[in-house]
Amino acid sequence: MRLKVTVDGVAYDVEVEVEEEPTPTVGAVFMTGGSFAPAAAGAAPGGSTGPASSGGTGDGVKAPLAGAVARVLVEPGQEIAANDVLVVLEAMKMETEITAPAAGTVSAVLVAPGDTVSGGQVLVEMAEAQ
Repeated sequence: MRLKVTVDGVAYDVEVEVEEEPTPTVGAVFMTGGSFAPAAAGAAPGGSTGPASSGGTGDGVKAPLAGAVARVLVEPGQEIAANDVLVVLEAMKMETEITAPAAGTVSAVLVAPGDTVSGGQVLVEMAEAQ
């Protein structure tokens, strides 16, 4: 992309390269080997799955979309069941409930009400139930 930039009355022609980041997606999530992991395409889940809005991968539950944190419904040390609502995000005047992909214990809450989050950002860290 070519741009014309004027600095102190002097015009400069500038060439700018624009790189786009891939948009994060949310797939099926299931339990494997003591941690939360995304399901491979076409793979049968090895455990319970959360709804599409769970956004869980790794040891944390991630935001499936960008938005503002409306409510945080859990705290560190809290025991949770699969599909319990952890955080409510607000985007474009709609609320999205972010749920636990499986039972476990909340290790850390990384957001607070009013925080702005991006898609793929970890909201809550959790450990698998023993």
